[in-house]
Amino acid sequence: MTTVEKTTTGLTLAAVCLRFGDGDSTVLALDDVNLDVRRGELVAIVGPSGAGKSSLLAVAGGLARTSSGSVVIDGADVTAMPARALAELRRDKIGFVFQSGNLIPALTARDQLRLVAKITGRPGRAADELLDSVGMSHRADRRPGQLSGGERQRVGIARALMSNPSLLLVDEPTAALDRKRSHEVVELLSRETHEAGVATIMVTHDHDVLGHCDRILEMVDGRLRQSE
Repeated sequence: MTTVEKTTTGLTLAAVCLRFGDGDSTVLALDDVNLDVRRGELVAIVGPSGAGKSSLLAVAGGLARTSSGSVVIDGADVTAMPARALAELRRDKIGFVFQSGNLIPALTARDQLRLVAKITGRPGRAADELLDSVGMSHRADRRPGQLSGGERQRVGIARALMSNPSLLLVDEPTAALDRKRSHEVVELLSRETHEAGVATIMVTHDHDVLGHCDRILEMVDGRLRQSE
């Protein structure tokens, strides 16, 4: 597969604020956040717990509406998009990789991917080819309970890429992995990001894997800044 040039913006957040609560109990989870992530770029976001990283993923993935500011995904302004249209955009344009893998226990690795194609109604990438690209073709007929933590994450990444998304949002993919498996998973994320031309944001506390990322940003008190 040919590496895609980093020329197209997959995600733009402009002056985004996210508030919870009212009056004296108001919490500013995101404070004037600006971010551009280009397709073919892996951006890591680090920061302490409670800094706003999960809120950023929620806004970027269309799971939470901004209090102010705008969100543009693959050229579409989703800030005031109707709920049904937003759900369709999430289905077709965004891939999510969760901390636990979040696989369906009864389905084999191959069927986890085939389910995506059935839900979207589009063929996307071939399941077996994608499993092979993440080094899991030999485990295609195994269910999650028969896979290691690292293997489940690989299947989760493959499933997230199945619909050819423009944006990939990854939440703490190495939290339950040892050092060797952590590097393998993030190296895989980096390769798939570059080759498939996906705009990828990875939230992580694991500073040991940051060398695989194109850019590192830090979130503190709801504000995003270049990591020192």
